[in-house]
Amino acid sequence: MLPPIYTWLKASNAVKAIIGNTPRAYRHGEAPQDVTQPYVTWALVAGVPDNQLSSTPPSDRYTVQVDCWHTTDKGVEDLAKAVRNAIEPNAHLTAIPVNNRDPETKLYRIALQFDVLQTR
Repeated sequence: MLPPIYTWLKASNAVKAIIGNTPRAYRHGEAPQDVTQPYVTWALVAGVPDNQLSSTPPSDRYTVQVDCWHTTDKGVEDLAKAVRNAIEPNAHLTAIPVNNRDPETKLYRIALQFDVLQTR
């Protein structure tokens, strides 16, 4: 029912080289406290069925935000590029809504938004 973001990230050697062979990628937009950096969080921003009058929806469209977190500016750019390359064969990048440094954690963050069309 949800887009397989973790599966796509885990299939990428470039992503695993940065966030581990068991990728530190966490759903619901938050990571565990004291998580090893760098890491990725992701969350479903919106989801709508492809409604039709004649039958049940054949597909759903989701907007997913994937946030890349790293201790360095170059590191977060490299991670965002790897994440984008891992997900784009399956989804469309539609926005980069965040590119900043978190004032509390001091981690660099780049957020990527993707639209995913998923057949039911």
